[in-house]
Amino acid sequence: MKIAILLYPGFTALDAIGPYHSVAGVPGADFAFVAEQAGPVGNGGSFTMMATRSIDEIDALDVLLVPGGLAAITMAEEGGPLVDWIRAIHRTTTWTTSVCTGSLLLGAAGVLEGVRATTHWYCMDDLVRYGAIPTQERVVEHGKVMTAAGVSAGIDMGLRLLERLSTTEYAQAAQLDMEYDPAPPFQSGHPRCAPAHVTATVRAMYDSMLGR
Repeated sequence: MKIAILLYPGFTALDAIGPYHSVAGVPGADFAFVAEQAGPVGNGGSFTMMATRSIDEIDALDVLLVPGGLAAITMAEEGGPLVDWIRAIHRTTTWTTSVCTGSLLLGAAGVLEGVRATTHWYCMDDLVRYGAIPTQERVVEHGKVMTAAGVSAGIDMGLRLLERLSTTEYAQAAQLDMEYDPAPPFQSGHPRCAPAHVTATVRAMYDSMLGR
């Protein structure tokens, strides 16, 4: 079973690492981090991951996972080699998945046309331009496409995906191994429960970073 997580400059680290921790140990997995070119890929800060293979080396996958990040928003709008590769690889996959704004890259590749999908709350309206049917669910399955909401939802998606690739019991064991038993200190993880002024501050921050 060939599984790959796509990296690109500016990816959000937890979007990649959360699902990786969930699915990398699935029995029979041939796992790789891939990028446009093999080698170190930075997240736009002080964190770097190593892509062991380039996209040119991979022409078929069982599972593709695309993490998000602010960079994904502009990459989706502009297109390019990674979007083209996602479009081609999707034809071969059993599962095509994304975390956070990674879904916008799926959308730009034509994967989300008529598909129920989710993304980070800030970009929910952006899904529409790619023909998706936006939903506020934390993890959404539609056919062979599985999308997760913002950042931390990638762990939820990774466990759901692990269940699909193996068994419920195996996924439960992985969750226990991770001690994934969230009890957040604040009820501010989504605009539906965060104070309005906090949501406004974060939205303004993203607008400024994207020049909107």
